[in-house]
Amino acid sequence: MTTTTPTATPTTAPAPAPTPTPTPTTNGRVIALAHYASRALLEGVLTRHGATFHQSVTLRALVLGGESMGHDELVGDVTGSLKVDESVVRDVIEDLTATKLLEKDPADAARIRLTDAGRELYERTGAETAEISARLYADIPSEDLAIAGRVLALITKRANAELAAV
Repeated sequence: MTTTTPTATPTTAPAPAPTPTPTPTTNGRVIALAHYASRALLEGVLTRHGATFHQSVTLRALVLGGESMGHDELVGDVTGSLKVDESVVRDVIEDLTATKLLEKDPADAARIRLTDAGRELYERTGAETAEISARLYADIPSEDLAIAGRVLALITKRANAELAAV
């Protein structure tokens, strides 16, 4: 008589359930991480062109202001954007003028305007960063971008009000 021993079937423990990735909430850290990651990309472009972030913000303010602005108006605009001391912005304007990217407006010496070289730098760096932005924002639904825009605008408004109260 032959006895057979049942063969043991290897048992496999069930695979653990994947840990769900938490949906990030909007808070200062999440906003800061997005800002600094994208700013690092921008600064890479600017560095290749011999420009700084502060210079880029100043050139952009002039472009948005019609390429010519009153000196004090430009200082106020950039100071408000960067949240830095006016002396920092005045130094940036001085540097941009020394490198012939800005100049006094011949029609009104109290105004500053872009030179052709300043406009070219702004356009070149803007084109490169537009390509990066297109990749970063690709496939994000327009509704999500609109909501994020509204939320960030509200946070900016509230933060500016807090700063004004200090």
